[in-house]
Amino acid sequence: MAEHLTDVGVVLAVLLGAVVVLPLAAVLLRRWVFQRRGGVVECSLRTLPLDGAPGPWRLGIGRYKGDELHWHRAFGLRVRPRQVIHRRGLVVSNRRSPDPAEAPGLPPEAGIVEVRNGDQRVELAMSSAALTGFLAWLEAAPPGFPVDLS
Repeated sequence: MAEHLTDVGVVLAVLLGAVVVLPLAAVLLRRWVFQRRGGVVECSLRTLPLDGAPGPWRLGIGRYKGDELHWHRAFGLRVRPRQVIHRRGLVVSNRRSPDPAEAPGLPPEAGIVEVRNGDQRVELAMSSAALTGFLAWLEAAPPGFPVDLS
């Protein structure tokens, strides 16, 4: 009987380990695939509704894909982006440093930029090097792309 309980314990331990390890491995594999393709920056995002308080900061990665910045949650399994920011018609309406209350949840020495595209308003927080790259990506828009870096 004791031998039977040991076998059940081993099976349960293996199943529990798989439940924990497999999603973690999938998240790490997804991130590795994104980084392997290039054009990836660590970037936190929060939405700014037209009325009411801003949403919470969400840790993620941004991936430049042509004239779009695809934003993905850092700890997710989804391959499709949660947010797509189009370069065409984009307006950078504010640039600031994090408030002391929000700084602990953001990358070290982060800069925050507010961008608008029609009704879509979001804030992006990223390192100073990533922010410089983001602004350079905006400025490098092809002729005829209305981009406003106010």
